[in-house]
This record gives sequence, structure tokens and C-alpha cells, in this order.
Amino acid sequence: MTRLRILHLGLGAFHRAHQAVYLQDLISAGDDRWELAGGHIRPEFTDMGAVLLAQDCRYTVETVTPDGSRAYQRIEALRRPVPYAFDLAELRALAADPATRIISFTVTEAGYDLEQATTDKRAGHRIYGALTELLRARQHSGAGPVTLLNCDNLRHNGDVVRTGLFKTLQSAGEAGLLEWVQHNTTCPNAMVDRITPRVPPGLAERVRAATGQEDYAPVMAEDFRQWVIEDRFCAGRPDWAQVGVQMVESVLPYEEAKIRLLNATHSCIAWAGTLRGYRFIHEGARDAAIRRIAHDYVTDDAIPCLLPSPVDLTAYRDSVLDRFGNAALSDTCQRVVADGFSKLPGFIAPTIEARLKQGASIASVAMLPALFLAFLQRWHAGVLAEPYMDQSMDPAKAAAICTAADSVAAFCADQQLWGSSAGNQFLIDAVRLASVRVRDFMLAHRAPAV
Repeated sequence: MTRLRILHLGLGAFHRAHQAVYLQDLISAGDDRWELAGGHIRPEFTDMGAVLLAQDCRYTVETVTPDGSRAYQRIEALRRPVPYAFDLAELRALAADPATRIISFTVTEAGYDLEQATTDKRAGHRIYGALTELLRARQHSGAGPVTLLNCDNLRHNGDVVRTGLFKTLQSAGEAGLLEWVQHNTTCPNAMVDRITPRVPPGLAERVRAATGQEDYAPVMAEDFRQWVIEDRFCAGRPDWAQVGVQMVESVLPYEEAKIRLLNATHSCIAWAGTLRGYRFIHEGARDAAIRRIAHDYVTDDAIPCLLPSPVDLTAYRDSVLDRFGNAALSDTCQRVVADGFSKLPGFIAPTIEARLKQGASIASVAMLPALFLAFLQRWHAGVLAEPYMDQSMDPAKAAAICTAADSVAAFCADQQLWGSSAGNQFLIDAVRLASVRVRDFMLAHRAPAV
């Protein structure tokens, strides 16, 4: 039987706990027409393609509820894991195969930076370089149209990757390939949601005890999951609606609700938790002062920007805060604080911009950038308990913000972070006041060392 194929770039925990699970559910329901193939497009600490290949293309997802109940699901949908190779030869061959109808990817929010798209042309080291190589191979093979499906937490994620890809091809003088891409691809926007922490110690042992399987690639995730996709596929797609995927005309209201109410709140709790000395997200989410900051941000500033909405925003707010309190996930603040220089403009700046245009208060949302600035100053002082990773941060520019005579004004003037709101006096004043509240918040409580 020749199956149709989704070729996925990036075999991280989130993809294996989210997109792969939906396809496994469809296969388990009796629809075996599609399969997954995929691998990394840059060298990773663990070559997941090689690991999965060595264990017969199977792995286990541990699902954990807020009350600590655990369940285990064996995933066999990823039938073609690809070990990493710098030349992406096997991935290019799969992309050129007519059976491949969708090329999807998860490379984190910072991986779509347009400046990197024009300066880093090494094939396979950035998403746009990798897509250029794969789509060139498909064009030459005559395999026909293919859908490009972005599965990262990024506003308008399909539009972003299409813009970045076009810019990359134009900069590289790839006029013929650009024309082919324009006529033979679609890039639907999508919204994804499932908390998937880094693989915790002891997971492999729990999987072995529960299933009898020796698994070197298990993943853990919360029991909640959601996937909303615009139904714009040019070469067919699985019947995802059968297993709970929401296929819609526009993902915008779902995307905005998730990014502003969940992603921004997640970062808020991670920054505040780190400043209080917590290691885990659930510790911060259960801290009454931190929960109040997050609750007020959503209630006072985020929700008013999103109405009317098909989503019950107050119920979604409460669900999100409860989900973050799931201690069984042991999700770390270090994981969630990563890439703040892409998360601020992506998750938080749009609410500030909208409220400023309304002439409304930004007192509650201003707490989030104030928390990040305090976090950044700790990074600069070298007193963070764990390393900070940020693909979009220019360390010299970040250091200049921290050492400026007026660090709040320098921070609020940064065009990368604030776009059209950069330098706005209302923003500066609000963040300055919020920074005083953050200092008081930090002094009010010190969590015990972990």
C-alpha cells in the first residue's frame, strides 16, 4: 500500500506529542492512508531520527492530568524517521516524492526571523534555507503542488513563513523557483496548543513499568490539546476533523486568544517565577501574587482587545491558569523564558499597541515587559540560576539596555521589541511604574533554594 505522506522538519517533543498524536489517532480509528516522515534540519544534541529508527519507528507519549493521573499511548505514525545529514539528502528525496503532499515544521518562534532568512543561506541550518532545498528538489522532480504547514506558536504562522520564503528566494536570485512556489504551494495559518515540557528524569522508567517497552524517545504532555487549521491545502490532507482538529476558514480569533491568553501568560509566570526563585512553572502558577498579575493582565487588557470572539475568553483564561498549575508536568521556568526577544513582540506587544490606539490604560499588561526587563537585568548581572537561551537576542544590545542611564526608556525604545509603539511615552511611563511594582514584588518574597 502506498500511503500519502506528511514530511515534518523538526522532531522535537512538541511535534511528537501533538501533530504525530493526531495522526496516530486517525490511524487507530481505521484511516491508514497517511504517514509521517521527518527529521531535523540542523544538528541536535540528540539525533531523534536516528534514535527512532533504532527502535523500529515507535515511541510513547505519557499524558498527565492536573490531578496526576497518567496514561500511555504508543505512536507508530512516524514511519520514516530520518537521521540528520548536513546535505539534507534524504529529506530532499522525500520532498521530491509525489506521495509527499504536506511539508510541515516546528523550529520554534525565533526560527522564522526574516533577518536570519537573508543572512544565513547555509542549506539546512534555517527553515528558509531548508525549504529552498526541499522545494527545489520537488520542482525538478515534477512531483506537483505541496502544502507548507507551520506548526509553531507564531501569529499568522503560515503567512509569516510564506513571506520569509519569498524574501529568501528573491535575495538568492531564485526567480524560477519563486514562481514555482507561488503557483504550487499554499501556507495555511494554524494554531497549536499542548503543554509539552522537556523530557523529565524518570520518564523512560515509568514508560517501561507501564508498557514493558524500552523507549529512548518518550515524551510527556498534558492531557489538553488543540489544533485549529485554515482549510487551505493544495494537495490533499488527512481527515483530521475526525479526531478533533478544528478545520476553519480563518484561524485568527483562535490564534489571538491562544497567543495573548496562553502564550503571554505562560511567559509572565515564567519571568515572575524566576524572579521569585522558583524552578517550575506550577510553583509560579500557584503563587497568589503571580497568579494575580497574570489574571489582571488577561482580564484588564487582553480580553478587551479580543471581543467579540467565538471563544469563551473568561473560561479560557481560567482553564489556562489551572493548566499551568499542573505539578505533574514539572515544566521548568528555564524552558518557558527562552527566546524572550521573539516572545515580547509576538505575544505581548500587540495588546499594548491595541490598548494605546484605544487610548486605554496599559497598567496591567505593562507588568509583563517590566518582569522581562528585571529578568534581563539579572541575566546581565550573571545571577540567573540557569543559562538563558535566546535565538533572537543581540547580547550587545541587551547589555546596552541593562547598562543605560535610563534602562526603562532604552528598553521601550527598542524597535525589534515594540515596533510602532517603540519610544511611546505612555509605554515608557507605564513600564516605569510597573517596574516599581516588580521591585516590590521581588522584595516581598524569596522562594527557598531548590
